[in-house]
Amino acid sequence: MRTLRRMQPDQPRLAASTALRDLNHAFVAHDPDDEQLEAIARAARQLVSQCERAPRRDRLALMRAASDAAPSGDSFPSAASGSGFADRAVGGADNPTGVDIEVEQMTEEIIARVTLRRAFEGAPGRAHGGIVAAAFDDVTGYVIGQLRQPAFTGELTVRYLAPVPVEQPLEMRARLESRERRKLFITAEARHGEQIVATCRAIYITVDPAKYEGFPDPR
Repeated sequence: MRTLRRMQPDQPRLAASTALRDLNHAFVAHDPDDEQLEAIARAARQLVSQCERAPRRDRLALMRAASDAAPSGDSFPSAASGSGFADRAVGGADNPTGVDIEVEQMTEEIIARVTLRRAFEGAPGRAHGGIVAAAFDDVTGYVIGQLRQPAFTGELTVRYLAPVPVEQPLEMRARLESRERRKLFITAEARHGEQIVATCRAIYITVDPAKYEGFPDPR
């Protein structure tokens, strides 16, 4: 069974975050002259001022609303529009500092298509190891949603087998390997084409769902 799970964020917010994300990568990838840099700085300060005059977002309220509105049995309530999960760090489509991630759910594993653009470059042409680890953390978290088991990351170990390229499509696959009391052992790997460039082993610690009564789905 294959089910495509796409983020469904608020569309105007998604458009703005996409434009800002493109700006981040364009800024890192190019070398504007001083006059252009000064113009960028002025425009950015004006945009910051506009944002700061807008009402402050209440992440908890957004998450509660999305949890209430999510269809029964939805494995990924975090994908709900305006949920506060859509602008989460690393993989949130509404977050202008996020990674470009598209997730697909299989019966036994999660498949994610990931592109690490120029703002995430470490050595020339290679993605920074920290952002690779962060992407693994986000993708393995989808396994928790698939299991419908509240949990948090207890340990994340990444092994780098080859350079992880920037501006190239990657495929990350993650699945539950085993359980031991409150621990969930999840493994994953990242491929560039046919080559495995990195592997991951994550340990998630489950949480009693009763602790979240009255709160949104913590996944």
